[in-house]
Parts: sequence; structure tokens; C-alpha cells
Amino acid sequence: MPSTGVIARGIVTQIFKQGDDLISLICDSLSSAATSGGFTLNDGDIVAVTEAVVGRTQGNYATRDQIAQDIRAKFGGGTLGIVFPILSRNRFAPVLSAIARGCDKLIIQLSYPCDEVGNKLVDISVCDANQINPHTDSFTEPEFREIFGTDTVHTFTGIDYIEYYKSLAPGCTIVFSNDPTFILQYTDNVLACDIHTRMRTQALVTKAGGRCLRLDEIMTAPVAGSGYSEYGLLGSNKATEDSVKLFPRDTKPFVAALQAELKRRTGHTLEVMVYGDGGFKDPVGGIWELADPVISPAYTDGLASTPNELKIKYIADNDLADVSGDELTEKIRQRIRDKDQSLVGRMASEGTTPRRIHDLVGSLCDLVSGSGDRGTPVVLVQNYFKNYADNT
Repeated sequence: MPSTGVIARGIVTQIFKQGDDLISLICDSLSSAATSGGFTLNDGDIVAVTEAVVGRTQGNYATRDQIAQDIRAKFGGGTLGIVFPILSRNRFAPVLSAIARGCDKLIIQLSYPCDEVGNKLVDISVCDANQINPHTDSFTEPEFREIFGTDTVHTFTGIDYIEYYKSLAPGCTIVFSNDPTFILQYTDNVLACDIHTRMRTQALVTKAGGRCLRLDEIMTAPVAGSGYSEYGLLGSNKATEDSVKLFPRDTKPFVAALQAELKRRTGHTLEVMVYGDGGFKDPVGGIWELADPVISPAYTDGLASTPNELKIKYIADNDLADVSGDELTEKIRQRIRDKDQSLVGRMASEGTTPRRIHDLVGSLCDLVSGSGDRGTPVVLVQNYFKNYADNT
């Protein structure tokens, strides 16, 4: 029986720049790490590459003026309303500045008490104390301030996003509502800025008579020499004071090419994926990490399924409650060997969280690589597909 299970290694690489041969350099970094770390690459290992370096080496950037040009071309100037932007200096602030340049008047509708990914704007207890129903009650900024005061500073960043967003879009009007159609009191032209609920938002605004586009419908083609993405502005990050890095494009050909090159160099078939934000929630601030449109925009075939796992502790506490020691170990290993191809609906799999494998691995890799100064934009995951019944 092996003595270790899943291993995730952050692979230190050089700093990648636009135009670099990313596939070759990743393979070089993996080879160097294996030599210095005393491990080997094997069939079934997973190589995960953060979306940031894919987009960077592609040169997939857009300036504020290029974004503004696309906004103005698609909405025609005039008054534009945006609904449900997240509260983020990195994710949305540069996009907001660009949107403001692309219209003559901007109306910003913020959700409350928090944004879509859990960034708190106000405390829900204040809503309760004032008998406010966030599902139905909408406010202008003066009305909102009268109830909630000036205590709208973000828990972690120390930023008052109401004032910050007003500084990025001078002359804008800010309103507060969780009803996407509330914006139609101010304008018929609407840009849905939410991430995971954007289809519903667009459908509701359109049904109510508005003209609504989504962030993933902006910058989907080059504008004045810009980059572009199938996800548009979703998943973009601040690059410089005047530009954003877009979510990478052509990621499916990239993972296939990297898998092929790893096969050529090592003789083994490794799985490959591109990953962005992981899907997990901070227990203190309530922030859901997933500000990207997906955890993984592309992955090889071996990652396109869900786990099919037995719950060992359930079997040990119930079916084999009277067995212990080596006998218990061998019986559980045999149960795993004999398990059905699908355990959906079976009590023995209860609590195993059958999320998609590429979402689970992407979340693991995001935690390993972090988003700061670790310098490990590539993560090697080993033994992921092994279980308690494997002998090696």
C-alpha cells in the first residue's frame, strides 16, 4: 500500500512575458523541478497552468480606450446603466473606468448587502434592524446613506467602494437594488456586469423592455489592435494603470499542444489544464473566490468527468463496524475494487461531493499557487486518480 496520496507541487518558473514559447518553457521547468526534487513524471499526472501566464504570453491585453470604443460602438453613447458589478480594484475598477469613457452618462446599480462573489457592502444585520428586504427594496444613494450611513468600508481592503467607483466614473449616479430591472427607471441601455448570474440578468432586463448586453459580449473581437476573448471582459485583471489582461483565448489548442509535447519529452501521457480562480468561499469575509467565468476554460479528456468514490468512513462505521485491523483494511480495499461504475444515489458515496474533476483540481491548484509572490504559475498534481486500493 502506498504511504502518500495526492501530491500538489508548485513549479517555480521564470517570469513569462508576451511572445515567450510557453509550452517549451513549462516543459523545461517541469524537467528541472523533477531533477532537483527527485521525482518523476508519470502517466495520469496533471499539469495545471494558471490562465494569467497563458494570457500574458499571448499578449491578450486591452486598453481603456479600446474597451471604451467597443462600448460606444455597441451602445451608441448616451446614457448607459450597468448592473451588479463586483467590488474589486483588480477585477472591475479598470473596466469601470473604461466603460465610463464609452458613454455620456453612467448609472451604476450595486447589489447589497454584498456583491455576487460575497464582497460585503453593508452588514445584513442593519437590513434586519430597519426591516429592509434586500430582495425587494431599492434605493437611491441619498436614501441608502440615510439608512446605512458611511459604514461601507470593505472588510479586507479598507476601501469604500461607493466613493471609489464614483471617483473612477465622475458624474455617475449610483443606485442600490437586487432587482436587475430597477435600472430601467434610468435608461433602456444596460450592461450586465455580473458573472455567474449574467444570463438570468440579461433575460429579465430584456423581458422588461431594456436592451441588455453582458460583459462577455464586450471585447470578443479585436478593437483597434487589442486582444480579445471568447469571455469578453469577464475574467479580466488589471495589467497597468491603462490596460487589462483579458482571459486567455485558444486554450483548448494550448492544453492539447502541451500534452503532446510532454508526451514527446517524457513518454508519458499527462493531463493538462488551464485554471483561474478556485471555487471556494472564505469563512471569515464570506467572499467566494470565483470571480472568473469558469475555474478551467480548457482541459484534456482525462479531466472531463466527476469522481466516483466510496465514502470509506461510512463503510467502516456501518457495513464493517465489527471488523478492524488488517481485515478491515483489506475488506475496504476490496469494496473499492468492486465498486460500480456509477455510485450516483448510493448511500456509500454520500458526502463525496461529486463536483467535476477539473473544477476540483483547479481549486486545489489556485490554493497552491496563490495570487501573490510565490512564483509558481504551474502546478504538478500527482496520484490524483489513485485510491486506497492501489498497490503502488
